[in-house]
Amino acid sequence: MVTGYRPGGDRFSRALTAAAPERVGVVTSAVGLGVTVTGLDGAVGDLVHIGDDHADIAQVVATGEQTLTCMPLHATSSHPVGTPVRPALNPPLVPTGHGLRGRVIDGLGRPIDGKGPLHSNGFVPLEHATPNPMARTRINKALTLGVKAMDTLLTVGRGQRMGLFAGSGVGKSSLLSMIARGTDAELTVIALIGERGREVREFLEDDLGPDGLARSVVVVSTSDEPALMRVRAAFLATRVAEAARDAGEDAVLMMDSLTRVAMAQREIGLSAGEPPATRGYPPSTFSVLASLLERAGTDSVGSITGLYTVLVDGDDHNEPVADSARSILDGHVVLDRKLAINGHFPSIDVLASVSRLASKLHSPEQSAAARTFRQVLSARRGAQDLLDVGAYKPGANPTVDAGVAHEETMNQFLQQTMTEQTTAEAAWASLYAVSGVLGGHR
Repeated sequence: MVTGYRPGGDRFSRALTAAAPERVGVVTSAVGLGVTVTGLDGAVGDLVHIGDDHADIAQVVATGEQTLTCMPLHATSSHPVGTPVRPALNPPLVPTGHGLRGRVIDGLGRPIDGKGPLHSNGFVPLEHATPNPMARTRINKALTLGVKAMDTLLTVGRGQRMGLFAGSGVGKSSLLSMIARGTDAELTVIALIGERGREVREFLEDDLGPDGLARSVVVVSTSDEPALMRVRAAFLATRVAEAARDAGEDAVLMMDSLTRVAMAQREIGLSAGEPPATRGYPPSTFSVLASLLERAGTDSVGSITGLYTVLVDGDDHNEPVADSARSILDGHVVLDRKLAINGHFPSIDVLASVSRLASKLHSPEQSAAARTFRQVLSARRGAQDLLDVGAYKPGANPTVDAGVAHEETMNQFLQQTMTEQTTAEAAWASLYAVSGVLGGHR
């Protein structure tokens, strides 16, 4: 035996690996988004190199008796039958650490902002175990988001997961940028999944701005990239936030949008041969959503507060992705198109929205103020038809009278410009003042 080598030792294992014959498979067919490979052993999730130059990376998405179905991570030209395929010995790792702040990376963790190489504190595998339910700390501390309506009426706790539900063009990205600039979390991770390439720079430069970017890590996978890259970018952004949580930090993970992650997984599942189920979504779609969302939240140390936008198809809040996400998340914020049309921004419908932990995060005084505001707003909205036809008589309902008399005051509280930043203390002081006026009028 050679001195310095021992069975089971690291050097011995590396020597055996280096001396082993190389396994090379070949492409036998390409149908749709998938490439069929024979001559290789592998499992779902393994990475392979297609071609002699090792430039194209693909991932195994399905296995057969003697075949592997792979999908590329890059938008490349098709590979002819007979192209060699080799297993990837060193799968891409995820960079972590404070050196990522202010940087923009792709779904493989590579910088795309032209600022040179990343100065990360280290690299970690993409996979990470979901926290043990019994090891998660209780959520008992509110997180300031910098949006008055959310900090008071829809209070979010550190480690809570919230969905932003809206149709297209209602202001989801604008609301996310307000939160990125106004939150008091130590790190913000922003995942732009399936965005138009034109909108990426606009979001970074106009909506997020230099101050917001300086405290953020942005992961981008545009709509033209393969479905696997879009899904991988979502998990990579989650992994960056998990590394911060493991270090004891409080991070905010914002993903725009969860719907496009589901659509990408639908492409993967159908190409791998899964049967379509609800509205064409295969079963794996909802399994991936659950595993992605459950990785956020609290752990024994640190927290990840998740904010996920959900693009509701035709403003249908009961479509499959929205319904599945709502059942997993800890609350939902509904953005209303009618409010946006009327110039009411952020267009949050506070009556249709709910934070499942707000009651546990509010003091008795805060709960009373929020309840008074909601009651008056609900009564005012319920009497809208009578007011439109002139059938409502003042004095018939004191709560409606308060809503009519102070409608402008309530709207001023709910509205906020994109550049306006406010603390949670200032937001509550404003709500106390408004609720005091409403309660005194009834």
